[in-house]
Parts: sequence; C-alpha cells; structure tokens
Amino acid sequence: MTAPRPLLARYEKLVASGALERDPAQLAALERLETLARELTRRPAAPSPNGLAARLRGLLGRRAPCCGPRGLYIHGLVGRGKTTLMDIFFAELPLAAKRRAHFHDFMAQVHARLLAARRSAAPDPLAHVAQEIARETRVLCFDEFAVTDIADATILARLFTRLLEDGVIMVATSNVEPRRLYEGGRNRDLFLPFIALIEERLDQLRLDARADFRLEKALLGETFFSPDDADARAAMDALFLQLTGVAIGAPRTLRIGRRDIAVPQAAGRVARFSFEELCARPTGAADYMALAEAFDTIFIDAVPKMNFDRRNEAKRFITLIDILYERKTRLILSAESAAQDLYHAPTGHEAQEFARTVSRLIEMRSSDYLAAR
Repeated sequence: MTAPRPLLARYEKLVASGALERDPAQLAALERLETLARELTRRPAAPSPNGLAARLRGLLGRRAPCCGPRGLYIHGLVGRGKTTLMDIFFAELPLAAKRRAHFHDFMAQVHARLLAARRSAAPDPLAHVAQEIARETRVLCFDEFAVTDIADATILARLFTRLLEDGVIMVATSNVEPRRLYEGGRNRDLFLPFIALIEERLDQLRLDARADFRLEKALLGETFFSPDDADARAAMDALFLQLTGVAIGAPRTLRIGRRDIAVPQAAGRVARFSFEELCARPTGAADYMALAEAFDTIFIDAVPKMNFDRRNEAKRFITLIDILYERKTRLILSAESAAQDLYHAPTGHEAQEFARTVSRLIEMRSSDYLAAR
C-alpha cells in the first residue's frame, strides 16, 4: 500500500490552481520534507521537559548525543519557491508542538526572555530560555533565515546547541548556504561555531528551481512609484486620500517597551513615513514589528538609491521589508529608481540580502499578495 503523501497532494493542488508550475527541483525538495514529516510523525517523543540533555552533559562532561531525525536547511536563489515549500510542510505537519517563526520575531522574543531570566536571577539565563523553548516546541521552522545583528550572532551557537540537544528539530530556508551566513559581519568569528553546528546537525539541500516565479505574477494597479518625482508624490497623495478619506493623516505615538515611536501621519490602520524617518534613524526589528501590528497599510516616501556608505540604512530597509512581507502588510512607496537598482555595493552581506528585498518588493505589488490582506 502506498504511503499517504499529504505535502505532495497540497503541492499538486497549487499546481492545478495555476499558483505554481510543477518543477523537478521543488518536487525533490518536497520529497525530502515529506520524508522528514513521516519521521517526525513516527517519533512522537517531545523535548525533555526536565532538561535531560543538560543533565547528561553535566554527567558525561561532553555534549549529549542527539536523537531523532535530522533537521533540514534549504538554500537557493530568491523566489525559487522556498517559502511555498516551507508553508506546505508546516501546514501538513501533524504535530501541535510546532512553530513557524520569522527570524526577527523569534530573536526579539529570545532577547525579551533573556531579560526576564536575568531579572529572575536564573543561574544561566540562556540555558533557561532554551529549555523554555524546548518545552514548548518540537519543530522550529525559519523561513528566509538571515543574520544581520551582532547581538543575535553572538548567542546563536550556544542557544541552538541547547535547543538541538534537547530534541528541537530545525527546518530553515535561506538565500545562502550556511558558510555564507553573516558574511562580512562584525566579529564574525563569534558566529562561526553556529555555522559549524548547522553543517553538523542539519542536512543541506540546494533548491535550483527553474525561475523566480514571483517575477511572473501579474501586478495589480500600481503601488511602487519611480522615479520619485512630482508625479510620484501626486500618485502617493491620491492613494492615501483614497484609502483613508483624508489628505493628511494625524500624528500618532506608539509605545514600544519604555520608548515611543513617532508616526508622522496615521489614519485608522494606515500610516505614512519618509524613508529617512523609518531607516535613517536607530530603529530596529522590534520597532518595525510594532508598526506592522498597528497598521495594515504603510506608505514610504522617497526611498533613495543606496551604496556601501549607506549600508546601515540598507540593512534597516531589508529588515523592514522582511517584516512587512511576513505580516502581509500592504506597502505603497515611491523610490528614486526601480527596485533592482536601489542598492549597489561591491562588498558586504547587505548586497546579498538585498536580492531578497528586490524580489519581495516586486511580489508585494502583485494581486496575490494584495489579496492576502
């Protein structure tokens, strides 16, 4: 009797609907994910609630052996279907203790938990947080895994060593192979143990699908205006009026922890910013997540061309687009040039990561994306 293949069945429905074109590379990756799903179903044991792996480490004086199936790290060029395959895997995985997390969201929660653990005088705050996560989650899925923050890079190896040893299975997609993660990042030597851990404990699969299917989607109207001239500003103004019923929004303040974020124009669930207000100031993932929570539609005026000298602004823009995309926030913006020409630099990981930003900016104009709101 042929074993059920729920992931393949869902994939074939997407093909039949016209949302996807059947691709041999995607099918090969799906087969690997289907195998992992079956292994996880056959191994229902949850992560040790009492930190058995940690006690074994202490007793043996070395790392306890990992049990259970190996995780999977899928990498490849932008738009080749990695997110779609991850969505299929997560939706069809018949486990309650699973979590699909955007990396920025996950790390923001880790830092919040670390702060709480330190305040409670936990002997080892990071081990405490890892144990909490392992109690809650057996399978942890990251889509578009990317590390750009030194604070994240310095704790990842130790955190994920604990998680993997306590039985958490990691499945990740990324634009780059593990050895190129955080490439060019500050103090990257502190991050290298995490790369070694990924290469040791996760299988790697390169997804070489035919083409960037997101670039082939039909666009709905116009939500990206370039060049950033008088016509673009007039079009942005007209859309803001159409969506809100007012020509100019009112200032609003959002409280994030102990500090405030100023929203220069807001009307209901619509907000409007300049690029400088969002990305030229010391803002981070937590700020952008709060904005995506508070607003369904965000206007951004005057996105400039950027180079290596403006890599900090580019890094913030990458993070902003990642978060808005993940939350399905409607984005309307004006820019100095087309998306693919907004960032150019000969070195630095921002140049690699911006390829994903370009692809997402294009998809965020599509009817499929806009209909998902």
